[in-house]
Amino acid sequence: MSELNTQTSNMQTSNEQVLFSTLATDSGMQVGVATLNIEKALNALNLNMVQAITEQLTVWQSDSNIVAVVLDGAGEKAFCAGGDVRAIYQASITTPGEITEAATEFFKQEYQLDYLLHTFAKPVIVWGDGIVMGGGLGLMIGASHRIVTERSRIAMPEVTIGLYPDVGGSYFLNRMPGKSGLFLGMTAYNMNGSDALYVGIGNHYLNSDDKAALLDKLATLSWGDNAADNHQLLNDALSAMSAEYKAPIADSVLEQNQPLIDELMAGSIDEILTKVSQLDVSTLEGNPWLARAVKTMLAGSPISLNLVYLQSRLSEVLSRELSLAECFKLELGLSVNCCAKADFAEGVRALLIDKDRSPQWRFSDVASIPIGFAESLLQSPWDNAEHPLKELQ
Repeated sequence: MSELNTQTSNMQTSNEQVLFSTLATDSGMQVGVATLNIEKALNALNLNMVQAITEQLTVWQSDSNIVAVVLDGAGEKAFCAGGDVRAIYQASITTPGEITEAATEFFKQEYQLDYLLHTFAKPVIVWGDGIVMGGGLGLMIGASHRIVTERSRIAMPEVTIGLYPDVGGSYFLNRMPGKSGLFLGMTAYNMNGSDALYVGIGNHYLNSDDKAALLDKLATLSWGDNAADNHQLLNDALSAMSAEYKAPIADSVLEQNQPLIDELMAGSIDEILTKVSQLDVSTLEGNPWLARAVKTMLAGSPISLNLVYLQSRLSEVLSRELSLAECFKLELGLSVNCCAKADFAEGVRALLIDKDRSPQWRFSDVASIPIGFAESLLQSPWDNAEHPLKELQ
């Protein structure tokens, strides 16, 4: 078995919410390993964890002896089930209608971490086993090598808490096949490993019990000092392992039903909601995956549904394609606006605080949202020179 050496970080929290270690390799190089370590909370990200990971990744990025990084989660249930948004909720209800420092700092630092992963020169591997949702997906999609397993359950469930698919969703959802990105954002559909591979969230498959074999493989690779060569070396190794260990997993429901999804998600938001709400019983009974998705969609925040639809049309709304950095800048403004002016606080209350699962959304349906309201949430609270993410290029 490969040897993991514990490594101390100045930002590591006192109760070790993130564990950092290094994996020795036969080449004399090392692989950094960051393990999200709040198993009882399904490794949900809080601000301390974001700060700790960012600091350690920054150190590893400049350490010539570190050739790659692995991100994983403690336990067998989840890599990361999202962000711990309770502090943002408390700030939002304390000063309703105002953009709070708690929201600004959490989303700012979360997006900075996500962007760092997207632009990290060295290979980054995410072990996407179990639940990967929201903020966890933000970490995963930024990695160069995204491993899914037969236990992967991946979703963007923000419509259920009055937010929208952030953490770069404005960039990656629109690059998925057909209308699948819009469908995922509107329905919080729970993807399996095959679905994730189909839409590009995952790019390698291993079985859930292959983690030890993966670490052993990383220890024996002939790592060098050229990042591009190391990327290719790792890609070849994972492809070989996937071919060797691959076991039958469920087919991709998204791929099999792409024509139906494209048909349902075509047209204006009013047309989409009409089609979805008028699906006949036989169609829903014959497609339980669709029945669950529709139920979640129709119970979600009308503002969130409107925002997801606007996300799918960003290039039209803004008359240009946004870069990854521009997407994160736009999302920061949108996220803090959602916390101050939309359904975020009520969604979090209903799902995570009181847990009554009966949110009283600000508007009863999409049709009752005033014209221009959702679009106004896209307006940044800051000038370009004052934007908290102005350093992202």
